[in-house]
Amino acid sequence: MECHGVGKQKGDLRLDARVFAFKGGHDGPAVVAGDPAASPLYQRVIAADAEERMPAKAEPLPAAEIALLKAWIEAGAPWPEDEADRVAAVDPRRDHWAVQPVRMDFPAGASVDGFIAARLAAQGLTPAPEADRRTLIRRLSFDLHGLPPDPVQVARFVADPDPRAYVRLVDELLASPRYGERWARHWLDIAHYADTHGFERDQLRPHAWRYRDWVIDALNAGMPYDRFLREQIAGDVVAPGDPAALVATGFLAAGPWDFVGHVETRSDQLRRAARAGDLDDIVTQVITATMGVTIHCARCHDHKVDPIAQRDYYRLWSVFSGVRRDNREVDPAESARLRAERGRLRQVHAGVQGELLRLAGGALDLADMVGGGDGHGTGRKGAGLVLETGEAETRRLGLHRNVKPNRLAPNRIALPDANASRFVKGVFLPNGGPDGKGRIALAPEVVLKDLPPTSGLAWDAVRNGRLNAQAHARIDGIDYETEGHSVLGLHANAAVVFDLAAVREAYGLAAMRLTGVVGFGAREAAAPTKADFAVYLDAERVVHRLGLGKAESLALEVLVPAGARFLTLMATDGGDGVGTDLLFLGDARLRSESPPVPPADIEAGRLAGLRAEAAALQRALRELPEPPQVFAIRTTERPPPTRLQRRGDPEDEGAEVTPGAFSWAGHAPAEFGDDATPEGERRRRLADWITHPGNPLTPRVLVNRLWHHHFGQGIVATPSDFGLGGTPPSHPELLDWLAAEFQRSGGSLKHLHRLIVGSAAYRRDSRVADPAAVAVDAQNRLLWRQNPRRLDAESLRDAVLSVAGTLNLAMGGPGFRDFRYTEAYAPLYDYITADEPGLWRRSIYRFIVRTTPHQFLSTLDCPDPANLTPARVRTTTALQALALANNDFMLRQARRLAERAEREAGGGEAGVRRAIELAFQREATAGEVRAGAGLAAGRGLFAVCRALLNANEFVHID
Repeated sequence: MECHGVGKQKGDLRLDARVFAFKGGHDGPAVVAGDPAASPLYQRVIAADAEERMPAKAEPLPAAEIALLKAWIEAGAPWPEDEADRVAAVDPRRDHWAVQPVRMDFPAGASVDGFIAARLAAQGLTPAPEADRRTLIRRLSFDLHGLPPDPVQVARFVADPDPRAYVRLVDELLASPRYGERWARHWLDIAHYADTHGFERDQLRPHAWRYRDWVIDALNAGMPYDRFLREQIAGDVVAPGDPAALVATGFLAAGPWDFVGHVETRSDQLRRAARAGDLDDIVTQVITATMGVTIHCARCHDHKVDPIAQRDYYRLWSVFSGVRRDNREVDPAESARLRAERGRLRQVHAGVQGELLRLAGGALDLADMVGGGDGHGTGRKGAGLVLETGEAETRRLGLHRNVKPNRLAPNRIALPDANASRFVKGVFLPNGGPDGKGRIALAPEVVLKDLPPTSGLAWDAVRNGRLNAQAHARIDGIDYETEGHSVLGLHANAAVVFDLAAVREAYGLAAMRLTGVVGFGAREAAAPTKADFAVYLDAERVVHRLGLGKAESLALEVLVPAGARFLTLMATDGGDGVGTDLLFLGDARLRSESPPVPPADIEAGRLAGLRAEAAALQRALRELPEPPQVFAIRTTERPPPTRLQRRGDPEDEGAEVTPGAFSWAGHAPAEFGDDATPEGERRRRLADWITHPGNPLTPRVLVNRLWHHHFGQGIVATPSDFGLGGTPPSHPELLDWLAAEFQRSGGSLKHLHRLIVGSAAYRRDSRVADPAAVAVDAQNRLLWRQNPRRLDAESLRDAVLSVAGTLNLAMGGPGFRDFRYTEAYAPLYDYITADEPGLWRRSIYRFIVRTTPHQFLSTLDCPDPANLTPARVRTTTALQALALANNDFMLRQARRLAERAEREAGGGEAGVRRAIELAFQREATAGEVRAGAGLAAGRGLFAVCRALLNANEFVHID
């Protein structure tokens, strides 16, 4: 037992007792009774590779001993229990306080203050007196709303003699929609929510906001906590058909996601690594947020502190192995209705547009056809076949836009999804090869002839609308990306096919003419390229232009006979492998060849009526919303198998595991099925396990999180680590009493708030009344006073807007974007000063960019959304003082505060007095008015307001 005994356990494997051998190390159980082939111990003994073989650095075991070991395993591995087994079976870590059942048998008179008073008395500490009423309402308002109270509200509360005034105030604040906005921020910190993916291609998540709104609505509605968790883990399963419950699963997708690793890369190894990181993030988020267990520490080996086996960690992977992050339609029935209505409007519009074409001529825009439009618009980026933003299509085609382009598979063809334009037959990759002999079948009866030579490499396929930051669309001084022009971009080695039969059927056309201009879509500094372009009608190539250079353009004028079925536009690289946005078509149109009807033969007003009807239909199409989506999860009914990964390496897999969790909490069976268990059922069982009434961790963790945000520190100072590596509770009985009350209330968060903020401990003054108390309890763990706290970044921003009178309280919907967005391989986010009402909404509604943090808010310790943040870091730096004094946002809002004060009270001392009242929610002192008036006389009221917004009294809760 030199390597696997009491003193040393290489590979976490111990073989001196049965309990250890059957528990195993990195590979799971070292011995599987009855099955030598599945027993890592036997396989290592017979391994041919000396690096893998046991015993290490020694001669192989004799054949007779190997045979004996095999026979023993086949016989069921009989192993009499000895003293080592009996000792090992009792793991002292399982006696840890956090996994013991929550105590429920407290005396009837138990209270928050009773438990705290007992600890204070034991230490001889005298509690601080209660804070004054102005301090209390300000504290409550920031804690429950994240906003300062209105001075009128403060004055009313201070003057109210009713002893129940405080209770009424708490109820009023909890009933306000501002409550959900404030407390959603705390939960979203744990969910590391953002509106972009993160990683190197930090792309937009335009539908993620629905999950953020769901959290706000659930908190405002007082949703019971068990339901709150169950719907976020398995809402699509526990409440099938409920759109809101499906939106709740955005929780599982809220964290960062590697688009390159999952979609763009062609490396299977990189894909496996990305998937491993994704599953680790989901499992870590779910278990850490709900149960406060550092489960991720068991990814590479058994948990070094807590009794959680590596195998249990991967059993949780198996729960989520059928889950992938993606956009998902919120309400299939509503989506079907919207699609049907869009189809109806398009059909009617096509009839009207066809009549206009017949009577007065005109043209159909090809970019609109690709973008899902209706053949009569500007062709800016639409919702149809735009593969550079369509992850599912990109994945299916094997495309990406990276520095290493993809090798094309020959004769590959892809038809658009069902919701793409009805006029597009398909998008394909013309892998002609260097000799130009390759062919692509467009339909069973059509084969293109004379395909141009290509390098066999490709990036994306088709772009509709603007190209990107590395490209432009300019010909002869005309910028085709401006208003009034349409752009259809073609990457090298990509082609789009139009279904002319569908066009004719929709618009009643016969012969047509293709017009437009083809230009080079790369910057002037781009490398030289051949940039070939071709047009096909059915199988025949009718246009072929070789080596279209940067300064050149190609005017299109192609007759499309009445019998032609397919129109194909193709860009190729001529074999040089340059795959950027090479070519674009500006204002590409299909025009009817039939001469228009002479005006004299048209009924008076007919054309005007048709044009008005067409415009109204286009307006209705534009205003018809897209089917609502949320960035959440897509699932597969039969998840792929999950295997343990040695040392957390996706390239070194071990034994297969079944869905489950860890047994440490011991409140319910931790087995969630087998390989045949459907995906949704696995998540439902995990949700049941986490919210089980006997689970001691879930209520304790939640209670502690609320306490943390009301006192600045939790009863357990490590809110997401209730394991042996965390800190013990300062008031264990209080923690359990609150957890018991929480369960008795049916999981009501608002009931907990009332218990906490109604306590004398919460209402205490934060000032040090007895200096001797500091020597006994400098960290105030025993709560002899309230903790002084600084406003977090979002509350400070919102408070500035509130006192300046500019705060926009509009709720819900897509987040406001306080940045300029530039489409690029890695999109660019350039922050701007929020100086308009649309950007003055509460910070909870800010569009959060994961890899480009907001400089002002980050300076004020706004957390990085790439990480779970159970407790925010609080720093004090010179940069914070400089930002508060000089940031453009602060300066503009200080000016607006000055304007508000002057508007409401006038100039001079009255304006100073009003500004102080608005900023601090109290009356100004005579000295403050004199000093402020003196400053205002020389530098204006703006200087006074700037100083007020930088005062400690403003940036601290109390």
